[in-house]
Amino acid sequence: MRLFLGLTALVVLLFGVALVVGPARIGPVASLHALIVGDSSPLTLVMREIRLPRALLAVMIGAALGLAGAAMQGYLRNPLADPGLIGVSGSAALGAVLAIQTGLATTVAMALPVAALGGALIGVLLVLALSGTRGGSLTLILAGIAISALAGALTSLVLNLSPNPFAANEIVFWMMGSLADRSMTHVWIALPLILAGAALLASLGRGLDALTLGEDAAQALSIDLARLRLVLIFGTAAVVGASTAVAGTIGFVGLVVPHLLRGYVGARPGRLLWASALGGAVMLLAADIAVRLLLPARDLKLGVVTALVGAPLFLHLIYRTRRAGP
Repeated sequence: MRLFLGLTALVVLLFGVALVVGPARIGPVASLHALIVGDSSPLTLVMREIRLPRALLAVMIGAALGLAGAAMQGYLRNPLADPGLIGVSGSAALGAVLAIQTGLATTVAMALPVAALGGALIGVLLVLALSGTRGGSLTLILAGIAISALAGALTSLVLNLSPNPFAANEIVFWMMGSLADRSMTHVWIALPLILAGAALLASLGRGLDALTLGEDAAQALSIDLARLRLVLIFGTAAVVGASTAVAGTIGFVGLVVPHLLRGYVGARPGRLLWASALGGAVMLLAADIAVRLLLPARDLKLGVVTALVGAPLFLHLIYRTRRAGP
């Protein structure tokens, strides 16, 4: 309960900070007044159309990636598992890259996120086709790696053959991940899929707890492993696909956050789900605030910050685990 209250308080605090931090030097009281009361001033427009969507997306995407990471690690019983392991993020990125390269992203307003969602759907269908509806965890990992590698190769091919340097530059920057210039339209695109995927993943708590005893013990406890696997795949695909569609590729959230919080929940995968969701929201809110404060004039990308923070932290966790081992 303390962990839940502490993480919730952090999310609320950082959400408030994300709303009032920006390039315009305006006090927090005036900013929140413009957001809540509202009028026809430019500040109200900035608060409601720029800062509010950005803060909401940070909470939604951070929670989604943290939850998916905890679920994936719990199912595979592998602390190195990542939400992108099943190839959804790479497939979504390929769909977005094709939309940018073909010019659809500039001619049709929502072509980029829709193409990314289409790529994510194709990716998860290919994973299911390769691994089968009743395949084991190893088959799922191999299928996900294969689809990720294929999507990455095709993305590189598009960049390599791109005759338009401006499109190639836009592709590279989009793949770094960012919440800048997002609107409430992006929130409404991602929200239904993230909520549906989160509901699926949240229902896995009992099954993931049972899996810690082994697959045979889980089946003896009436856990349908085939159903659990399908729910995991579709839940992860929904949240990761929606997140990648509106924000680009943001790494390390689903990998690092469950590691940081696992010890506080007694290493129980079921309890780690909600803790990682809150922890992911905290991490992404903090990273997005750092993006705006560190180099406000250079358009520092969110995915770069999460990688710069997440990679050293992950290395420290590996070192600490090695020292604690035999």
